[in-house]
Amino acid sequence: MPASPSTLAGFVVGHAGLYQALAMFAVAYFIIGMTVLSVCAIATNGALDAGGAYYMISRALGPEFGGSIGIMFFLANVCGSALYVLGLVEAVVDSFGIPPGQKEGSGVHVLPQSYWYELLYGTVLLALCLLVCLVGASIYAKATFLIFLIVAGVLGTILVSFFATRPIGVPIRLPHFNGSETENGTFTGFSLATLRDNLGGGYAVDYTTGQMMSFSSVFAVMFNGCTGIMAGSNMSGDLKRPSYSIPRGTISAVLFTYLVYNLLAFLMCATCNRTLLQKDYGFLRDISIFPPLVTVGIYAATLSAAMSNLIGASRILYALARDDLFGRALALAKKTSASGNPVMAVILSWLVVQLVLFSGKLNTIAGVVTTFFLLVYATVNLACLALEWASAPNFRPTFRYFTWHTCLLGIAGCCVMMFLISPVSASASLGFLLLLLLALHYLSPSSTWGYISQALIFHQVRKYLLMLDVRKDHVKFWRPQMLLMVQNPRSSARLIDFVNDLKKSGLYVLGHVELQDLDTLPSDPLQPQQDSWLSLVDKLNVKAFVSLTLAPSVRHGVRQLLFTSGLGGMRPNTLVLGFYDDAPPQDGLARHPAFTSTREEVPLAFPPLREPTAPKLLSAREYVGIVADALKMLRNVLLARQLESLDKAWELRRAASPPPTIHVWPVNLLRPDSARYADTCSLFLLQMACVLNMARAWRRARLRLFLCVEAGAMPHAQEEKLRQLLKDLRIQAQIQLVPWDAVTRLHWQTRQGPPGGPAAGEEEEEEEAVNFPANATQVSDEYVCAANKLVLEQSPAPAVRFLYLPRPPADTSLYPLYLHQLELLTRGLGPTVLVHGVSAVTSTQL
Repeated sequence: MPASPSTLAGFVVGHAGLYQALAMFAVAYFIIGMTVLSVCAIATNGALDAGGAYYMISRALGPEFGGSIGIMFFLANVCGSALYVLGLVEAVVDSFGIPPGQKEGSGVHVLPQSYWYELLYGTVLLALCLLVCLVGASIYAKATFLIFLIVAGVLGTILVSFFATRPIGVPIRLPHFNGSETENGTFTGFSLATLRDNLGGGYAVDYTTGQMMSFSSVFAVMFNGCTGIMAGSNMSGDLKRPSYSIPRGTISAVLFTYLVYNLLAFLMCATCNRTLLQKDYGFLRDISIFPPLVTVGIYAATLSAAMSNLIGASRILYALARDDLFGRALALAKKTSASGNPVMAVILSWLVVQLVLFSGKLNTIAGVVTTFFLLVYATVNLACLALEWASAPNFRPTFRYFTWHTCLLGIAGCCVMMFLISPVSASASLGFLLLLLLALHYLSPSSTWGYISQALIFHQVRKYLLMLDVRKDHVKFWRPQMLLMVQNPRSSARLIDFVNDLKKSGLYVLGHVELQDLDTLPSDPLQPQQDSWLSLVDKLNVKAFVSLTLAPSVRHGVRQLLFTSGLGGMRPNTLVLGFYDDAPPQDGLARHPAFTSTREEVPLAFPPLREPTAPKLLSAREYVGIVADALKMLRNVLLARQLESLDKAWELRRAASPPPTIHVWPVNLLRPDSARYADTCSLFLLQMACVLNMARAWRRARLRLFLCVEAGAMPHAQEEKLRQLLKDLRIQAQIQLVPWDAVTRLHWQTRQGPPGGPAAGEEEEEEEAVNFPANATQVSDEYVCAANKLVLEQSPAPAVRFLYLPRPPADTSLYPLYLHQLELLTRGLGPTVLVHGVSAVTSTQL
């Protein structure tokens, strides 16, 4: 392996040849260039803090991605620092080590060579880097500037040496293998023959490790020499104007190093034979007009790279600790000196580098380091791409020389090269990244940085909502879209859960009306409540939106929500109300499994329940008016009674046989003279019962459909007709015949009007013409109680009942009587849903 970046070009062209070397540099700097454009864009889009690439990624992609990539970037810098320290150790040993086979050295060759001695040398050099980094960023900046001057001087000397040095033979000692065997390399000066010999590839065994080189292994080592582009961004927290310095410094460094690498590659191929390039990575000392200066330059450049990676790793670790993504695990790394230098992060990073030094050889970690860096670069490009695609108005970087195409090319280049270099390392790195993502997703606290995922989701949802054309709706693809009105979630927890099962992947909105006047208030009282409602949705694990409104009355509020809830083609088509009765409200939220299982407190923002003696906020007339309003707006209506008594967990999971049932009564029990099983409302009722049965929690339940028959009405023909209807609708249900002559007899007795008066049927036909039958006055309480008893007698008791909900009467003065009869009909039935449908929802077509 090359000892430092300054000898990298010789290593690459020696094995790969000029053509492949230029291709490697082009590919590497293409990836780096695309990444630099993304870095510059993010760095100029707001204030940048400590952490460099980690800070950019975490603030763009969220804590999960940021924390995962932060750990991998930290490890990449740690391994990179160890890589350069080991390279410097090899350079020192090559220059001053005792030759193999000799017990004592001579001249400058005085350093013993062994694994433990080289580990000791690496530890000493790493301690020197530690001292500089502990002093702080200011001394590091001064040291690196001094090193820059030295390296620039060495580079100038080398360029002069290619022209000034005459052709010479260079004896090559192979210190690591084959004893004291020597070979001769040749510096030919500028020679066309030498250039031709070095144009093609000639991969051979690396004399420092004994491993056969290939395109991927050479590229892996070469790419490590190009990763210094992130050194400036890693120091973002220590720069006075990071948004100004990072773009200019990084782009200048990339262009300068790319030109230098290509120039050195060409000069070496034209002046040095293959043996010299492959067998002596430090040959520049031998051809230099001032060899000691080259040695100093190699040591200085390698030491600078090691320090850069060490201080970069410490800044990333400090940023991770300060963000509390890993809790107490990184608490120690938060401590800083009086000047703000994160000394504990530096010490912890130094300890990890020291552990990596035990690997002993560059090849052991070069592939992993390169893979980690490529993964970080790919994620930086991904962060910029996500910001660009999200089209957020606040993404306004002052650096504009990038597009989503450059980001995409950078991602593709990084991913391709990762798998070309080492498929195993790439797969392992991605697996490690996935584990970190999952761990942070479930364990890390929520952040206030903003989530790019939300911006991207908004962008896509808006696009698809515009494509959702209500004019293309078809009954085949109808689905329930629910608006559930909730006065207080404390008394409606199980109803919220039940309607969630009824929605069948449709829209679900929790609506609430606050009875206040905004003109008399200093601010909107709904905003503080929004978080409590959203937390309730999360805790109950229901897929619902929340829509709150202010209104002078509940009826006006429900109208507002029916008119305004939803967006585009996603609007509620079904209104769900709790039943209006005199039962005292009970706090079902405190007993809900979502809270009892975790012992969490119920959200305190919800007001306490109404006292049983307190007046209701809603009158019976207004309640029925809400139902009438919904039907006028062509919304289906569901009235749910006693759903808070439904223990779904017990009903559906008990092992008793037969399984729990869902009772369906698709006949208008308040209109026995016009009972039909195939009208719009009956079919909608069947559809809702079937939808509930399709929900995962209700699949074990069985539908039982009740067919009310009278004597002499050919019940078997009616049953067969209904069975055929169910078959056409693909609804599996058991049909049970129910004689109800005794019940209907009570109805006919009440229909006899005074002599000479209009026939009841004629009056009803006239009322049906305006679609508001006024039959409520013609049904006695005795009949309704008999119908209630008929429903109640069907055993076994079901988990829930679906009943036909008749339209409210046209005469608003009859609203209280209408509600009274509904109360009598459903009294004591347990969980019951009254259903009225106004639109066709079933289809027998493909």
